[in-house]
Amino acid sequence: MPTSAFTHSLQSLVLGRRSIMAAGVVALLALCACPVAAQEYPAKTIRVVVPFPAGGGTDVITRILIQKLGDALKKPVIVDNIAGASGAIGHEAVARASADGYTLLMATGSTIAANPVVSKVPWDPVKDFTPIAMLVVDPLPLVLNPSVPAKNVQELIALAKQKPGGLTMASFGTGSVPHLAGELFNIQAGTKMLHVPYKGGAQAMSDLIAGHVSLMFNTMGAVSGPLAAGKIRAIAVGAPQRNSAIPDVPTVKESGLPDFEATSWVGLFGPAKLPQPIVTRLSKELAAVLKLPEVKERMAKMGSDIASGTPEELADFLDRDLKRWGKLVREGNIRAD
Repeated sequence: MPTSAFTHSLQSLVLGRRSIMAAGVVALLALCACPVAAQEYPAKTIRVVVPFPAGGGTDVITRILIQKLGDALKKPVIVDNIAGASGAIGHEAVARASADGYTLLMATGSTIAANPVVSKVPWDPVKDFTPIAMLVVDPLPLVLNPSVPAKNVQELIALAKQKPGGLTMASFGTGSVPHLAGELFNIQAGTKMLHVPYKGGAQAMSDLIAGHVSLMFNTMGAVSGPLAAGKIRAIAVGAPQRNSAIPDVPTVKESGLPDFEATSWVGLFGPAKLPQPIVTRLSKELAAVLKLPEVKERMAKMGSDIASGTPEELADFLDRDLKRWGKLVREGNIRAD
């Protein structure tokens, strides 16, 4: 073989081996990248967007949990209240954020599952978000003004059928879970209670207490004070099982509507394509937070049932509610105001 040809072959062999070694190094770095990212996260303050004003039930739950989460992560975790459009504005802020784990969303069944099937929103509840942790489930009690002469669900149904449109059913917005829960009740009970949407839960509850509206499905956090004070009366809960905060109050299922189920829930999401190591780290820490005795006690006082803290359960709840409420909206021809 001529010297030049031999030299060329030798150079090709060396270059080939270098390419193989380089490819191996790249592959090794790719394998190591995830654990390193998980170890380094978080390196700065995490912002959790709450799509409601400060002071509401979701805001309170968020602040309880993220304080403990920040302790576990050894980095600050702060709340950013971005309210408006039934939560859609806060959701858009997170959907458009970088998928780096530093902008997260505390969503509810109303904001990410019910609202999108009623109203047009500039984001997709599945494609634009990454489920991180299922946190709490609310039994959604059905509460009445004391002037309504119904002590249970069957009496309420009978009263509503006597006066079609005579009973008014409040919610904290068209497309909220309380609104859709009321519509589901109407369909299954064969009643025609009139929906009265409000721009927030506080005003709806105030008018319920004052007797301006007859009844509503609402969260335990919102109704617990007025219930204790005797300003409203609970006759059922939408959850499939009774709630420990009001154990004597039966479920709607028990009360003669066996196919009825409506709950509100709170879960943590990130933007789409959030790296799996970050999802795993956050869900693991939040699952541990949910098991803390002081957190359990505070959630129990609010009437919220603690969930698993896993992304899988959150994804299941989202999928189920999108299908359930979507079917109801189509069949009931429900439209945004």
